[in-house]
Amino acid sequence: MRSFLLALLLALPVPVLAANPKPPEPAKADIAPAPLSADRSVAQSVVIAGATISYQATVGTLPLFDAKGKKTGEVVYTAYVVPGRGPSRPVTFAFNGGPGAASAFLNYGAIGPKRVQFGAQGDAPSDSAQARDNANSWLDFTDLVFIDPIGTGYSRSLLDEAEAKKTFFTPDTDIHYLSRIVADWLTKNGRMTSPKYLVGESYGGYRVPRLAYYLQSQLGVGLSGIVMVSPALSMTTLDSDVTTFAPLRYITSLPSMAAGQLERQGKLTGPEALADVEAYARGEYAVDLLRGRSDPQAIERMTARVSAYTGLDPKLVRQLQGRIEIRTFLREAHRDTAAIGSIYDSNVTAFDPYPESPDNKANDPLLDAIVAPVTGAAVDLMTRTAGWKIEARYNLLSYDVGNAWDRQANRDEAIADLRKAIAVDPKMAVLIAHGMDDLSCPYFVSRLVIDQMPTFGRANRVQLALYPGGHMFYSRADSGAAFRKTALGLYRP
Repeated sequence: MRSFLLALLLALPVPVLAANPKPPEPAKADIAPAPLSADRSVAQSVVIAGATISYQATVGTLPLFDAKGKKTGEVVYTAYVVPGRGPSRPVTFAFNGGPGAASAFLNYGAIGPKRVQFGAQGDAPSDSAQARDNANSWLDFTDLVFIDPIGTGYSRSLLDEAEAKKTFFTPDTDIHYLSRIVADWLTKNGRMTSPKYLVGESYGGYRVPRLAYYLQSQLGVGLSGIVMVSPALSMTTLDSDVTTFAPLRYITSLPSMAAGQLERQGKLTGPEALADVEAYARGEYAVDLLRGRSDPQAIERMTARVSAYTGLDPKLVRQLQGRIEIRTFLREAHRDTAAIGSIYDSNVTAFDPYPESPDNKANDPLLDAIVAPVTGAAVDLMTRTAGWKIEARYNLLSYDVGNAWDRQANRDEAIADLRKAIAVDPKMAVLIAHGMDDLSCPYFVSRLVIDQMPTFGRANRVQLALYPGGHMFYSRADSGAAFRKTALGLYRP
């Protein structure tokens, strides 16, 4: 081996040195990005609950600095404020998830004053991006600030790639700088004495309890309430890469699979329709999963029950030993129509591009359909309506952020911080909202998390609300209206 390495080294070309070597060229200075536009506001109005609400829509920027005062990033936000109400009016800060998603899903689908149609069967990327009045908006009872984390929307890092990853793309640093943004917006706008709320969807639901505790304990900002929408509370439970011993993910996804089957049969009358599958999932199913091959009859028991709840062929369920992967369910539940269901709502489907393939090769049908209209609505409001000009790409979903994210750190800190935030503030209201048919963040995870928490002095300290639909259940008009009614109870108890 040593002679081989020596021969290899001798075979390499030897560089010829010039007599007067040319000095290296100085490194080119980093090109600073063009400055962002100054904050821009525009007067608008919306009709909510039969009343016309006049408000100011503002697209603005807040800077970030390191400990030495160096500017590290710029966070862009969209705020809707009803003027003349004074600092006693509530203000709500909204975050989406990913990590790598801008806040436009909550803005233009759930609680903002304008909405664009998305999330229903038959919606397509070419649908109109024109936003119209949102009858289910929360603007009549709270001002709204939608925050786009670094790397999403138009928010940007001013650091190199390696430094940006350490500064912005870890679970802890994400909480630290976003908490700073919330506090800075409150100070900049004279709203420190306002009732303050947080709402987060998906990974934003992981952020919200952590933001609440950090704001309470580190920045001196108390929250009147937090709302988690389809939250990813337990990252380890949702980890599809854990395959060697992970019965909990089969347990938590089964009720949402059953919800999809019941809805297809027209039998999903409400959360009460899922009581039986919930009892089975946390009881006999959990026991039989843990028994494994030590009990030959366990597979037969699971085959009968799981196939009945999911509508899947008993032969397939037996072959899979009662353990149904989500991607398998989304394909097999619609096998007769050669369609694929969405992980965000299993009854929103698209044609399977490779129905003959043994593997699922399709992109998600719901996600693919909503990116274009939501992006169009956000860019139109910011650049045309508000007049906030920028020469950059708007990132509704940034896969660069997702790929750079540190997914190994503090994977279940949201639950711990939720407990601590509740314990320190007995007045803070907490709502967790889910669509029953969501398989990306199954509602049963939140059910089990809540059931393991202390009562903190009273029952139902953490309220769990379930609605027809999936991850973006609010895209259904009836579910959006019910969600608004539930949230109103937090703001006006």
